[in-house]
Amino acid sequence: MPHPNPKDCILIGAPLDDGQKRAGCLMGPAAYRVAGLAPSITELGHTVADWGDVGHGTLTPATTPNPAVHHLSELVGWTRSLADRTAEALATGGLPIIMGGDHALALGSVSGAARHAKAAGRPLFVLWLDAHSDIHTPLTTQSGNLHGTPVAYIAGHEGFDAFPPFPAPVPEERICLFGIRSVDPAEHARLLTTDMIVCDMRVLDERGIVAPLRAFLDEVRAENGMLHVSLDVDFLDPAIAPAVGTTVPGGATFREAHLVMELLHESGLVTSLDLVELNPFLDERGKTAKLMVELVGSLMGRKVFDRPTRSY
Repeated sequence: MPHPNPKDCILIGAPLDDGQKRAGCLMGPAAYRVAGLAPSITELGHTVADWGDVGHGTLTPATTPNPAVHHLSELVGWTRSLADRTAEALATGGLPIIMGGDHALALGSVSGAARHAKAAGRPLFVLWLDAHSDIHTPLTTQSGNLHGTPVAYIAGHEGFDAFPPFPAPVPEERICLFGIRSVDPAEHARLLTTDMIVCDMRVLDERGIVAPLRAFLDEVRAENGMLHVSLDVDFLDPAIAPAVGTTVPGGATFREAHLVMELLHESGLVTSLDLVELNPFLDERGKTAKLMVELVGSLMGRKVFDRPTRSY
């Protein structure tokens, strides 16, 4: 099926689960491939190149004053390798889709997107579709799980001395946290002082999905920005997406999630995409992996009336 605006999509696997303590996210890239991510995109008239999986490369010692932090050296390695791979994919003119892996992969993927945007002379915007704000730093995290820190790294907050300097910190007003509903007291205090656009579930319940998202997309368009979208499985309600170790009730419904993806497609603004926190070990007959693949389909142009009728 021809597409009026075909994209060259580049799949990059990030089989890491060092950013938290529940094993299984490293199986995510394989699950996306088995669930048919590539053919679902090509059916819509785009091209797909699978660049395989990235590793963390050679590890070097890394330290932080916070004794709770674990796998720091590994995550510094992942950050470097994923930043390089994402920037390389963007430099080809393609749309990288980074298949995770836990959300710590965004330390690297968004870093690579920022490097490319800086070289291109364009501003980078970030849409964070997640139940959590992920605004801790290696110094403030009590769990030591660094999948809860990427937004702080992206915004240039202090505490990331062990990591490569972020290429061009994203101004807070260009970061939109969309769908958050599980924020600890330290993160809440930080959010009260931030310029980030915070669309928590109360905002979305009151204003709906469309108005806040369109307002953010209008800002991206007005500045000729590049848009990195980071989609966490726990953005979705656990009733429809159980395969995540950080379930929070009250997430996006099937229809709301597809609406978000269709609006992103219609905007034509998305330049890179993360798919994170899928833990196939916790899934039900591939239910969550298939839903995530369907959501990417909506992002790439499948319409709501194209849904197949199911016999189950």
